[in-house]
Amino acid sequence: MAHLIGGENLHLEYPTKTVFDSVTVGIDEGDRIGIVGRNGDGKSTLMRLLAGRIAPDSGRVTVRSGTTVGMLDQADTLDPDQTVGHAVVGDVPDYVWAADPKVRDVISGLVSDVDWDTPVGQLSGGQRRRVALASLLTGDWDVIFLDEPTNHLDVDGITWLAKHLNSRWSKNSGALVVVTHDRWFLDAVCTDTWEVHDRIVEPFEGGYAAYVLQRVERDRQAAVVEQKRQNLMRKELAWLRRGAPARTSKPKFRIDAANQLISDVPPPRDSVSLSRMAVSRLGKDVVDIEDVSVEFPSPGASGASSSGASGGTRVLQDVTWLIAPGERTGILGVNGAGKSTLLGLVTGAVEPTTGRVKRGKTVKIATLTQQLAELEDVANDRVSDVVARKKISYVTDGKEMTPTQLLERLGFSSAQLKTPVKDLSGGQKRRLQLLLILLDEPNVLILDEPSNDLDTDMLAAMEDLLDTWPGTLLVVSHDRYLLERVTDQQYAVIDGQFRHLPGGVEEYLKLSATAASGTAAGSSGASNPLAASSSSSGTAATSSADDAAPSEPRLTGAEARAAQKELGAVERKMQKLGEQIEALDGTMAAADPSDFEGLGKLAAQKSELQEQLDELELRWLELGEALE
Repeated sequence: MAHLIGGENLHLEYPTKTVFDSVTVGIDEGDRIGIVGRNGDGKSTLMRLLAGRIAPDSGRVTVRSGTTVGMLDQADTLDPDQTVGHAVVGDVPDYVWAADPKVRDVISGLVSDVDWDTPVGQLSGGQRRRVALASLLTGDWDVIFLDEPTNHLDVDGITWLAKHLNSRWSKNSGALVVVTHDRWFLDAVCTDTWEVHDRIVEPFEGGYAAYVLQRVERDRQAAVVEQKRQNLMRKELAWLRRGAPARTSKPKFRIDAANQLISDVPPPRDSVSLSRMAVSRLGKDVVDIEDVSVEFPSPGASGASSSGASGGTRVLQDVTWLIAPGERTGILGVNGAGKSTLLGLVTGAVEPTTGRVKRGKTVKIATLTQQLAELEDVANDRVSDVVARKKISYVTDGKEMTPTQLLERLGFSSAQLKTPVKDLSGGQKRRLQLLLILLDEPNVLILDEPSNDLDTDMLAAMEDLLDTWPGTLLVVSHDRYLLERVTDQQYAVIDGQFRHLPGGVEEYLKLSATAASGTAAGSSGASNPLAASSSSSGTAATSSADDAAPSEPRLTGAEARAAQKELGAVERKMQKLGEQIEALDGTMAAADPSDFEGLGKLAAQKSELQEQLDELELRWLELGEALE
């Protein structure tokens, strides 16, 4: 594979921090690289160095002659006065770009719902972000750098982007480098991972899941080395402490060696560990939403109209949702589908037009919003002072802790404890916001896009915290990895209906694609030339498909009983396979790490069992759908 971009002995520092020190990296044709690391460690800086946006203090970046490089920045760089069409395809005539399948794919996947003639300055932040991404992807680049490309994209958009990038180049051509906190996207797109930490760049093979496995093994080996070093340190300290008179006679090099061991103890990189937060008592009744519809009045509407008796816009229609104690539910839906309205019914911020909402007497709801509103009144106060006002001490994991100790466990350094809230980074503010909410001891927690401004390490730490939080958890997020990680079931808001998703996010994507094709077929207008050209053909295809599709036959009584019996057998087999896999994991954990042959056999057995389990899970879903 040809070498495209190289960075040699890169050194970069700011007045208060050294970002990189003698870093050497390279990008070859066929590379698909994801960059991970804590916020502030230099992920975006590394990308800008390699893309030629900034120059290193020392070292050099080389680019192969003729290599074209495109980059999506985090900041908005579009001209606000140009139209959407000009921003995406420039001055290229419609008949030229419309003949390019790659360009058509980008436009339909990202900006099909945006008016082609609207000035960029009039778009929302999410629309501008999609237009900027579309503008980049319609170009022809050898290397593409993407800095947080999934921001402002919903689940459908992220899935489309992964599919597009995977098919954009052939296997051993082109190169992609991406910085994102979306771990599903990293797994779907990347074949290599670079971790940026402590002024270095450490490479790993594979996507996010493979990176985590390798990092755990690295940390395990480091722990063994550290344990040996600690044992040596304890011996040295014991030797030094045998009395003041004896100490003066000891060789100076032994004293210096022991002091070096003590001073060389590194601070832990993953210091976030919060296993339990106290919650107030939650009774059997949480929130019952029964046959609820919500309608908002249209702007300027007066009297009745065709949309309804009140002339308003119907957002939710006949929704029933009985929320149980300890329920962990993820909510999916496109922007504007009504997710926020649904959560407003839960909190009481929205009143139903019809139907009934009942809340339990002991319910105490808290919402982690995107706006950081909880921190506005304390923006000028120090972090430690803000937390100290809540309580004098806290009990976590059976131990009493001071506010300062708790903050340190949440990843704040001693210097950051004295920092005004307004000077914290976005990720630090999100951590502090979540901490303040949990310290109020709610028993129903609503998370509205909680992954914003958090790096992958902090997301993992937050998920670990939520694993042991015993209250009811409702999550709205476009981060499918997080949804599948912290929730036990998923629902979707589609066309005003609240629908259960037994198949999870994958089922939602299928439903969304079906709804999108139906909308395109029934649309009488188009927001851009591509939508206009595809509308009529889409209508014909959909109508013919509808004519050809037979109605699903219902099961007879005998068939239903047989399916129910098979379902029970499948569940028992799944449980047995799960126990076998768990036992294998224990055997592998206890095995000698140097016994590669033995570990390989165990891994092969686990893989075979996992394949059987996957097949059974698929059959379980099929039977469940047939019995509904």
